[in-house]
Amino acid sequence: MKKSGIRKIAVTAILAAMSSVLMFINFSIPIMPSFIKVDFSELPALIASFTMGPIYGVLVCLVKNLVNLFQTSTGGVGELSNFIIGSAFVFTAGIIYKHKKNRMGALIGATAGAALMAIIGLFSNYYIVYPIYMNFMPLEAIVGMYKAIYPGVKDLFHALVIFNIPFTFLKGMANTAITFLIYKKISPIIKGGKI
Repeated sequence: MKKSGIRKIAVTAILAAMSSVLMFINFSIPIMPSFIKVDFSELPALIASFTMGPIYGVLVCLVKNLVNLFQTSTGGVGELSNFIIGSAFVFTAGIIYKHKKNRMGALIGATAGAALMAIIGLFSNYYIVYPIYMNFMPLEAIVGMYKAIYPGVKDLFHALVIFNIPFTFLKGMANTAITFLIYKKISPIIKGGKI
């Protein structure tokens, strides 16, 4: 195996470890039900996708969710959903950046990835995650938590459209903004160049 390949594996492992830690560091925000948390665990995956390629970003997403399985409260379904939407985000961002390697390409890629993540998140939540949650919490209680914030919520799908789509998109864009702030400083280290 070439030295560059070994380096990429090592860097992927480090970024996956960082991503796993960031997944555990999460917090609620007042405009969302308390069981929905904000974390920045896609940040290392996005950096991996930009610096080494989209497959490495997906690998970081995979490892962080495998690590999180040890403390899951969803029987692995939440982690599966997180892997699917996180991978959609970082893969899309990385593949566009790969073909247009400049700041505009990175911004277009990350924005497209965040939008795709939000749309896929709508369906994975509606068809996979929330049906599992309903084994622990009735649908009325889940919808009630959304209605407590905005009484105009009609049903679960409506709640996901007006709350989760913008939340997921903005979460992706927040990861993008942080990446833009730190990327120039850390990309030479990840790529093996001088600081």
